[in-house]
Amino acid sequence: MKTVLVDNQKAAVLKNHNGNVVFNAGFLQLAQHYGFQPRACRPRRARTKGKVERMVEYLKYNFFVPYTQFDSFAHVNQLLEQWLAEVADQRELRQFRQTPATRFEEAKGHLQALPATDFDTSYFDIRHVAWDGYIEVRGNRYSVPEAWCGRPVSIRITLDDELRIYGNEQLVATHRLNNRGAGWQTVPEHHAPLWQQVSMVEHRPLSAYEELL
Repeated sequence: MKTVLVDNQKAAVLKNHNGNVVFNAGFLQLAQHYGFQPRACRPRRARTKGKVERMVEYLKYNFFVPYTQFDSFAHVNQLLEQWLAEVADQRELRQFRQTPATRFEEAKGHLQALPATDFDTSYFDIRHVAWDGYIEVRGNRYSVPEAWCGRPVSIRITLDDELRIYGNEQLVATHRLNNRGAGWQTVPEHHAPLWQQVSMVEHRPLSAYEELL
């Protein structure tokens, strides 16, 4: 298994004290998904870090300056892929006298194969389904199958605003996330059993209750 050296940012490392490292649980899931062993840099020892800070600056002033407006994350990724292929990967690196594209071709043989599926980067949280079969997410309410009324469910929100609802690790509902204040979003099938229960309630004439007075 390959080892990946990371800085001590909270997204990866919760605590690093004298070599006793506590990694972020989400980062460990990422490491497991892609099949690598994480290793944290020594705090306050810059020489153990990878040379990545200059690349952040390069991206900031060479990609985000000409491209300042984006329609969506998909649009950003499309422009970034084009910029990498046509600009960033074609510049010559003075230290190596090669382009990144050339060096990548040489490094391909040492890389691990990617997993069959992408790592799930969705926002994660827990909700409690109300008695009426809805959960609240970002100011709106979304229906959940009636079997989950009064029970906890987990939610995941993707970058393209798809809301997925899970019960016992099983997908039970999906919705398109609405803008705040849009109101209620209902799938009729979720609450059909509730309406059936209402229709089965016995109806009595008012005279039956008058006899009790």
